Order: sequence, then structure tokens, then C-alpha cells
Amino acid sequence: MATILMIELYTAGTPNGHKASVTLEELRIPYEVFPINLGANDQKKPDFLAMNPNGRIPVIKDTDNDDFIVFESGAIMIYLAELTGQLLPTDQKGRSNVMQWLMFQMGGIGPMMGQANVFFRYFPEKIQPAIDRYQNECRRLFEVLDMGLKGKEWLADDYSIADIANWCWVRTYRWSGVSREGLSNLDRWLEQMKQRLACQKGIQVPEPPPQKELDGDAVKKFIKGARNMLQT
Repeated sequence: MATILMIELYTAGTPNGHKASVTLEELRIPYEVFPINLGANDQKKPDFLAMNPNGRIPVIKDTDNDDFIVFESGAIMIYLAELTGQLLPTDQKGRSNVMQWLMFQMGGIGPMMGQANVFFRYFPEKIQPAIDRYQNECRRLFEVLDMGLKGKEWLADDYSIADIANWCWVRTYRWSGVSREGLSNLDRWLEQMKQRLACQKGIQVPEPPPQKELDGDAVKKFIKGARNMLQT
């Protein structure tokens, strides 16, 4: 019997894209991947903008629900969790705890690490005050996560979409040039996340990430594509 692919995932190999793919893997929802070439500005083409006017990945289409479209990575995670009744508690306090840490990533970790990447990696000029500003703020946010994980296995007691969302960004700390030295709770949590099969599989979508630290040509190509995106 053929597998019914109920979710179409339009994505690229970024932390926000991985938030969607790791969640799908954790929930074991069948899905089909439609890679979006950010360097070629696929996300700005009419067909994509018809799904997400903001021109950003990821986007999902629920073919089992009248082709319902969901954009914004956090909204996608909530939609999928509610669809399956997993990774997001239904009681008021439990749900609030998860949502607080999810919003922490969406309003803090993601934007600050994104800006650290822009000024540390992508801008042709090195503007040191900007680099320091965003790297220092990322480090502060890492310290908040470390404090939040003290005496707890997961951010919101039970494993949830909050852990997935924060991990997909924090795991890229080297690319942002941010230290995690001395953050033992964060280190332990990162290692736990890394061992999860769904996390390992999810970050391979739509393709295995380049070894940026090892391959100089890959680094140059990646940065060139990122600079092109910044100009559009």
C-alpha cells in the first residue's frame, strides 16, 4: 500500500527550515520535500509568493486539509504539534511553558544569531561594533538557556517543539562566532538533542549541510549566496 504524503514541505537547509523538518521527523508525519534554492531567489518567485507573501522559507501545504498553507516556522511547528497532539501540552500551564521558550527562540535566539551571521560572515566589510553587539547578545541568550535548563532535562519539562526550535539555531553557534564555554547545562542539552534520530534526519533536509568549517570553496559559495539574498 502506497504511503499517503499529507504534508508538502517547501524548505532550504537553514535553521528555520530545519525547525519544520525535525518536527515532521519527530512526529513521523509523511511528507514530501520541495527544495527552495535561496541563492537563486526561488523564494521570491510568484508561485512561492502565492504561498508566502513574505518570501521566506519554510512553508507547508497540508494536502489532507484542503491544501491549507502554513508559513512562519514557529506557526508550522504549532500546527503540526496540534495536528498530532504531540510535542505541545494541552493543559494551560504546560502549553504556556512551551510557548514561552518557543517565543524566546523566535524573538531572541533566531533574530540575534541571524544578525550575528550577517555581520560576522556575510557583510564584505567588517563592522566590529555590530559584530560585538550581536555576538554578545547571542552569548547572553545562551546563558539564559543554560539557566533555564538547570535541573531540567528539557526546556519545558517534557520534550517539546521548544527544544527543537532552539536547538536548530543554537547548534550553529560556531558559524555565528559565539562561545558556549562554561555553559554545562546547555552543553548537556545540545548533546541530548544531537543523539535524537529525528534531529539527525531532520537537519539532512533538503540535503546534508555543507562542512563550512572544513571546505573553503563551500564557505565562499555559501557566503556569496547569502550576500545575494541580503541584496533582495
